Amino acid sequence: MHDPSRGAGIVKRGVGRLLVLLALLAGAGTAWYCRGGINVDAVTSWISGHPAAPLVFLGIHILASLFFVPRTLLAIAAGLLFGMWWGIVWAALGSVAGAVAGFLVARYIDAGFVARANPTRLAALLAKVERGGWRMVAVVRLVPIIPHSLTNYALGLTRLDLASYALGSMLGQLPLTIAYVDFGAAGGRALLGGGNWQHEVLWPSLIGLAALALSIAIPALMRRRLLAERV
Repeated sequence: MHDPSRGAGIVKRGVGRLLVLLALLAGAGTAWYCRGGINVDAVTSWISGHPAAPLVFLGIHILASLFFVPRTLLAIAAGLLFGMWWGIVWAALGSVAGAVAGFLVARYIDAGFVARANPTRLAALLAKVERGGWRMVAVVRLVPIIPHSLTNYALGLTRLDLASYALGSMLGQLPLTIAYVDFGAAGGRALLGGGNWQHEVLWPSLIGLAALALSIAIPALMRRRLLAERV
């Protein structure tokens, strides 16, 4: 027997998904259209002048993550605004919060996509991450060539639990977050006249190289370990 309330619920859910998709598309289009008119210096100065600057930064980070703004820029901005150590704290929290937001949006729109999809390359990769839990999420996050926002939405289509996703995202994103924040903090010190140019650039460069080496080495080691377990 047909249940009218069930049909109404399906329609309501479909409308909700459509509205979320339209909002994301509108936001992405607006960000792209206005990309040349955004004064980054004015925005960062405004944020740093308020006591609630960390909360404002976190809010901006979450919205930026939803609209495909590279988290690299936000981590560098955190270093400029808050310095090295607090910059790492707020950039790491913002990165995880943005990742969780994208994950939940994708899950609301269409959870369980992987279980129903044909065995395409994307579905196979997501299924592998789903089986690997937080460790595979960390490996995916360590690969810097995969866009942050795209990864958020893609992993939201799996049935990963939120805790594993958040933990893997935090651990996988942290090395490059530290490198980018240190780069931004060094730029801030250089602008303020704190130390010579060579000293300000040397450490961020070394940390960035170390983070890049980790992002290459750890996924390779994890893949070798997975292959060894299959034998």
